[in-house]
Amino acid sequence: MNWITINSEEEVQNIYKSDNYAIIYKHSPRCMTSLMAYKKLKSEVNSVPDVEIPLYIVDVIKNRKESMAIASNFKVEHESPQILVVKNGQCLYDASHESISLMDTLEYAR
Repeated sequence: MNWITINSEEEVQNIYKSDNYAIIYKHSPRCMTSLMAYKKLKSEVNSVPDVEIPLYIVDVIKNRKESMAIASNFKVEHESPQILVVKNGQCLYDASHESISLMDTLEYAR
């Protein structure tokens, strides 16, 4: 799995329109909880290199519009840190704060 940075609302729309699974991680570099969740996710990503699901990351401070577009499009309350599994314009799973786990997330992305 490779991290793909979301930098535009167009990218959010492409994910929204896709009929493939995608994982989106909303990250705040100013939040200690978010930094801990990110560190944990990076470790978990390294343990599943064969998983082919796109893993997106958005900085909720730097890319506020994109972060809010994710919340709006997928009809989830904005939180940070937050992880979502999406497909066909729907959020199939979301977790935030200490509940974030890639292994739990992958259960909803298969």
